[in-house]
Amino acid sequence: MRTRQDRIVIVGGSGRVGAKLVATLRKRGHDVLSASRRSGVDTVTREGLADAVAGAAVVVDVTNSTSFEQEAPMHFFRTSCANLLAAAEAAHVRHHIALSIVGTERLLESGYFRAKMAQEELIKASLLHHTILRSTQFFDFLPRIAEADADGRVVRVSPAFAQPIAADEVAAALADLAMSAPRNDMIEHAGPERFHLDDIVRRVMKANGDPRPVIADARARYFGAPLSEDTLTPDEGAIIGVTRFDEWLSGFTVRRSHEDRRSLN
Repeated sequence: MRTRQDRIVIVGGSGRVGAKLVATLRKRGHDVLSASRRSGVDTVTREGLADAVAGAAVVVDVTNSTSFEQEAPMHFFRTSCANLLAAAEAAHVRHHIALSIVGTERLLESGYFRAKMAQEELIKASLLHHTILRSTQFFDFLPRIAEADADGRVVRVSPAFAQPIAADEVAAALADLAMSAPRNDMIEHAGPERFHLDDIVRRVMKANGDPRPVIADARARYFGAPLSEDTLTPDEGAIIGVTRFDEWLSGFTVRRSHEDRRSLN
């Protein structure tokens, strides 16, 4: 018979990866609690947090700041992470897992990535056994890059390399980690193909019906940070996914077509 000590708590369980992770773990037969503000758990105010993690074996943090601007991400990640770690330590959680981003330490001119670095450092300094999974950009995230770098009627995007990945595969990797011993280290996860960032943004925009031209510009910033050729790519030893960009793009185009049809009805 399962006890609460077998429970896996997904903090941020209503988000893009969190919801996929909850579904993946439940499909595998695990006792999972999805914790988010939607379910009455707030890592910033601590509302419902202690009760959510009490007695849990594993906590997976897939929370994210709602803002990429100025100091908001730093306030969120420092406060949220510190509160979550304190609650997990008090509950004697055996494994704390957090999702981060490949290249974080190379993107510190961005306030958002400085905040992600602060989150990682808090986890490493804690008393908890932990694993940090750094992922490359999700395929679903690529349209936001165009929005972030829009310049009037054209979009300027760095030609730096990127190795994007399917969010489903990241959720599956987190599920595997939740059932494994803590690494007390950071590991990386990336897609199977390497592209120039401007090329894949151009292709996604076309599939999304966005007619603006995309210009490769080495000076274009990535959420406030400059990119060198390999800033966004993983180091040796990364876990490599299997979903290819064309496969995801085909599904994205179909979904977009269905959405357009629904909007006409």
